[in-house]
Amino acid sequence: MICPSPETFAQAIPPTGAIAGLDLGTETIGVAVSDVLRSVATPLLTIRRKKFGLDAAKLLELTTHRMVTGLVLGLPINMDGSEGPRAQSTRAFARNLERLTPLPITFWDERLSTVAAERALLEADTTRKRRAEVIDHVAAGYILQGLLDRLAHMKGTL
Repeated sequence: MICPSPETFAQAIPPTGAIAGLDLGTETIGVAVSDVLRSVATPLLTIRRKKFGLDAAKLLELTTHRMVTGLVLGLPINMDGSEGPRAQSTRAFARNLERLTPLPITFWDERLSTVAAERALLEADTTRKRRAEVIDHVAAGYILQGLLDRLAHMKGTL
């Protein structure tokens, strides 16, 4: 089930349980997972993309193993707020994934998540080679943390 907003996503997921964040690139998928109380996003791994079926199988295996209760996909919105081909590709990926899993799926504006991840890795004095290896799942962590913070804020206002 694709949820159009964090509010509908919050209603579709159980009160506790891990959430996975995905940063979809053309060559890789960065994956981050939260703790069961949904306070901290932890960058986990980067999947080299092959074909949708293989990528989805790997993701769904991971969601089963980690007991994930929902998925958030970074939505690459343009700086002017419009959606280009990459955002359309992300939405298509979600529609295809929705056919394979009952997990609720939502989107999070990922503008500047890779920039923030790169900056954090530079501040940590990470080598160029290591940055290239981890940037995608660190970006997924930023995407997921944004949603977790929004969900926590929503819970505080109820």
